[in-house]
Amino acid sequence: MTQGGAQIGQGMTVKGDISSQEDLYVDGEVEGSIEVAGHVLTIGPAGKVEARIRARNVIIAGTVTGNVEALQKIVIRKDANLTGDIKTAGISIEDGAYFKGSIDIVPSESRAETASA
Repeated sequence: MTQGGAQIGQGMTVKGDISSQEDLYVDGEVEGSIEVAGHVLTIGPAGKVEARIRARNVIIAGTVTGNVEALQKIVIRKDANLTGDIKTAGISIEDGAYFKGSIDIVPSESRAETASA
């Protein structure tokens, strides 16, 4: 679990759009969209998310259905299940993880800013 930040626990179900200005840990069910601008989104082992996701970093240990965009990196843990398209600067998929979709590797914001300077 993350230190500090917001949490959606195992017994919770959220339908709608979530926007957070701090790290977010999801171990419950979410349906809609999740935007964690500039922060880390962690989907815990019990998390079931059906949403469009956008965050600085995304760590998936549960089940996600939907497109995922991470400005820096996506980590898909060994028991995770991700069905959807990924857009990110960096990715790590552990052995044993399930992934179905496409991956679009794009320059990170820091690399893009350095290149244009």
